[in-house]
Amino acid sequence: MSGTRLELTRAQILAFRRQVGALDERLPGGPSSLRRAAWAGLQDSMPRAALLSIHARVAGTAPSAWADPSLVQLWGPRFSVFVVAACDLAVFSLGTLPDDAKGRQRAEDLACRLQAVLGGGRMPYGEAGQALGVHPNRLRYAAATGTVLIRWDGARQPMVWTVPAPEMDARKARLELARRYLHIYGPATPEAFGRWAGIGSRRGVAAFDALSATLTPVRTPYGDAWILARDEASCRAAAGPAAPARLLPSGDPYLLLQGVDRELLVPDADHRQALWTPRVWPGGLLVGGEIVGTWRRSDAAMSVQPWRRLSRAEREAVAAEVQSLPLPGVRGRIAVRWED
Repeated sequence: MSGTRLELTRAQILAFRRQVGALDERLPGGPSSLRRAAWAGLQDSMPRAALLSIHARVAGTAPSAWADPSLVQLWGPRFSVFVVAACDLAVFSLGTLPDDAKGRQRAEDLACRLQAVLGGGRMPYGEAGQALGVHPNRLRYAAATGTVLIRWDGARQPMVWTVPAPEMDARKARLELARRYLHIYGPATPEAFGRWAGIGSRRGVAAFDALSATLTPVRTPYGDAWILARDEASCRAAAGPAAPARLLPSGDPYLLLQGVDRELLVPDADHRQALWTPRVWPGGLLVGGEIVGTWRRSDAAMSVQPWRRLSRAEREAVAAEVQSLPLPGVRGRIAVRWED
């Protein structure tokens, strides 16, 4: 992969990521919008994080949106809980399937044994692990075969069941996963893709090499990277108006970054430490196209900690977002505490 590199500014990169991530203007409700919102998957490791990620991107999001029939839940990249479009199951499962014979055999053997134990039914994953004589966390390896789905509501153990194997070649799934990553997280490096997908740097580089004819080299304020060639026009385009406010949950695609990508999104080191903590990450407060603070919620109480003084209009926009959150089981208004 070589060639003259397109120069992209920080403003262009963030505007592109917001635009492709539907964070500047919400999409209309419906399965097609849900699929676009989950184009690179929605991490759901924090209870109902995927729901709040959908709410930030799709108009009229209801508390049950994460369980829409067009979506499924699985252990996806890095064995984390993800919500993806059902029609994209192969991409987020087979795309992470180990290349080595030993790793692939482990995944396939576990999946086969799990299918036999379940017999077409569903079971809490703890019970399934016990029946197989393995720690239940090992069932995550089987998910890479594309035959294992889960339902986790955050309060109890995940329910697990099996489905027919996807009719897609694992290599094609890996390359499509890389394209999805590049579209939502680009500009990106193969090493960053390897970390995000949980497949390692070597396999990340191999995927980018295989896609080289469809990639454009770019130079960012933090080094060289790549974008999909078809995204070049969007990267060059003038930014449209940013949304007044969005509340992004922990693990949201816009925040699920490492290394220099974190510096690009949040230049201030102290603010980065506040957003990406060593333990449970808070949510990110997106105002006027910039991450300007964090937020945390406990039941019907929310604390918002801005990093700069917000105008009255900005506070009202944030407050409106808070009250519009589709939180299951929360009735009445959410009490907001500003921690300036």
